[in-house]
Amino acid sequence: MIENYLLEELVAVFKYQSLSKAAASLHLTQPTLSRGMQKLEQTLGVELFERQANKVTLNQTGLLAAKEAQKLLSANQKFLTTIQNFAQANEQLTIGATIPGPLLLLESLGQSNLKLPTSLLANQDIADTLSNHQVELIFSSKEIITNQIESIYLGREQLFVRLDDFHPLASLRTLSFSQLNSLSFLVANDIGVWKDIIQNEIPQAHFLYQQDLAALSELTHYTNFPIFRTNLSNLKDFDKDDGRTLLPLRDEAASLEVYANYLKVNQPKVKDLIKQIQASWPN
Repeated sequence: MIENYLLEELVAVFKYQSLSKAAASLHLTQPTLSRGMQKLEQTLGVELFERQANKVTLNQTGLLAAKEAQKLLSANQKFLTTIQNFAQANEQLTIGATIPGPLLLLESLGQSNLKLPTSLLANQDIADTLSNHQVELIFSSKEIITNQIESIYLGREQLFVRLDDFHPLASLRTLSFSQLNSLSFLVANDIGVWKDIIQNEIPQAHFLYQQDLAALSELTHYTNFPIFRTNLSNLKDFDKDDGRTLLPLRDEAASLEVYANYLKVNQPKVKDLIKQIQASWPN
């Protein structure tokens, strides 16, 4: 079997039409390249060069061999790329998150090679969770940059409220947190940093937290309590014909920057998914 480096050396000689230039392009000495070409000739059992005083050039056999070598190298690269792309596409990625919205976006993309979490992480656990290789990618509202970890900005998650169509505030175009202080809300229990935000911004509101999402769905359907949504949760068909009006909250605290965090060594594994998420991020 002919080793790839010998084919690469032959192609370089053909390209540069000079042993010295070919050697320089490969970061080899000319004697090293000459020995490689002699080894290739011995392996093939043919002469590839016309050797004259102070001049070595490819003969007709050498020219043909160089062209065929280029075909082999291209085929080898195609083989390598095809196998690596297939493996990457079918390799399961383990995902973590400190907020639920990006997970809903992933579900809407229909990715089959993702292992999604059943509960959310705390922001302070991001670095350790990545460093311990428990997950490959974590979505958060916090940018993490260390020697081992990098963050990519994905977009903003915007908070909305859905009010009963007949509520006096439902006729407005936007709302602020201060207008919601007297209301009672149905809320999923595991919503990450959003829980702190709504509790801090609407201190006099009542939050009916639900751990069971099926029960939350039933209560949402059969009652007229206000509920929270975001531009990411709106991608799911939760609220079709539920008798509520969707209104954005205009407060600064009602909008979060969202980042994808990962170990730098895992960048090749997660880059395509991150690009797909960025392209699908709702306005």
